[in-house]
Amino acid sequence: MASESGKLWGGRFVGAVDPIMEKFNASIAYDQHLWEVDVQGSKAYSRGLEKAGLLTKAEMDQILHGLDKVAEEWAQGTFKLNCNDEDIHTANERRLKELIGETAGKLHTGRSRNDQVVTDLRLWLRQTCSTLSGLLWELIRTMVDRAEAERDVLFPGYTHLQRAQPIRWSHWILSHAVALTRDSERLLEVRKRINVLPLGSGAIAGNPLGVDRELLRAELNFGAITLNSMDATSERDFVAEFLFWASLCMTHLSRMAEDLILYCTKEFSFVQLSDAYSTGSSLMPQKKNPDSLELIRSKAGRVFGREDKEAVFEVSDTMSAVLQVATGVISTLQIHQENMGQALSPDMLATDLAYYLVRKGMPFRQAHEASGKAVFMAETKGVALNQLSLQELQTISPLFSGDVSCVWDYGHSVEQYGALGGTARSSVDWQIRQVRALLQAQQA
Repeated sequence: MASESGKLWGGRFVGAVDPIMEKFNASIAYDQHLWEVDVQGSKAYSRGLEKAGLLTKAEMDQILHGLDKVAEEWAQGTFKLNCNDEDIHTANERRLKELIGETAGKLHTGRSRNDQVVTDLRLWLRQTCSTLSGLLWELIRTMVDRAEAERDVLFPGYTHLQRAQPIRWSHWILSHAVALTRDSERLLEVRKRINVLPLGSGAIAGNPLGVDRELLRAELNFGAITLNSMDATSERDFVAEFLFWASLCMTHLSRMAEDLILYCTKEFSFVQLSDAYSTGSSLMPQKKNPDSLELIRSKAGRVFGREDKEAVFEVSDTMSAVLQVATGVISTLQIHQENMGQALSPDMLATDLAYYLVRKGMPFRQAHEASGKAVFMAETKGVALNQLSLQELQTISPLFSGDVSCVWDYGHSVEQYGALGGTARSSVDWQIRQVRALLQAQQA
């Protein structure tokens, strides 16, 4: 149990710790997140000690009852920390001793704070991954539902922030939904690697007292046990993987937010955010600011720069909030279909003009050059590309004929991209089915 100093490790040391070092070393300010899993892990370990003959059944029951009281105090907000509680593990064991006396000192038999800390962190992150998976699935479902409902809306697709080609609004939504399905799959893979039990590894050498690690695994519902005690207590790969997952997921959400910020400006006027996810200006009454989207982008930077255990708690809270806000934004977003349609322009069909010539037998490189000449001719004459006469087009290539007028139809343009993954109606429907199937498989 703790020494007179209140430290779990204090017996070797004489004198007080420097107060600055005390504060520098303490983690109780943030690892309170672990109170519930710390109690859960201690309960399982007490059962392991009882099976190994290191606790009597009466002692185990006393410890379990005391741990229930500790958990009750945390749940009710009545748990009182004291100045010697450097972390959640110290705090809980100190309180257990106050409640049940010296029997509490037997709980740490053969257990190091090394395997206790990493066990708690794995338990907490396992639950966090499940929670975040649910929020991510809800966001993806919301996006797919929206894509299905608005799949006949056309608007400009952009590259380099320049109008590129006509696409379906649903195709844009699905481009982000598909990226998030990869994040969802990746999070399940991270959770699988988190779900490995280190308890029973001691500090580095293992447990010398016959504690059954398979019993501990079953008690805590882990999928496997760690293979090497030294690796088990030192590795934090699963923390790094979780933080990388969060960084990549935030990258995808930030990209989507950036597009929507642009689309809701007066210059674009493609979408309008709900008042529930916007704020106003303290000076300019006309302003409606997309703060929800701007905060998603700013919080991405905070996630990118965080590391180690303290970061896990903050990043988890951030991801939970961001996913819920993003779901709210997408579910309440209003689109301005008329503005989207008006933003389509004939110059965006220059590639279609090249494809027209390809279908007439011209090699693509030549067709691309011929289309470029048509664009230049239209710009020189100060007219839209579709206003060039057939005779003018035939000066560029004799392959142009009366049916070139079909090129200037935006609906026809998007429908030509019928290959799987394209923006044609049939392909968008296929994408919707695929994303729904992926979600269903991940939740199975």
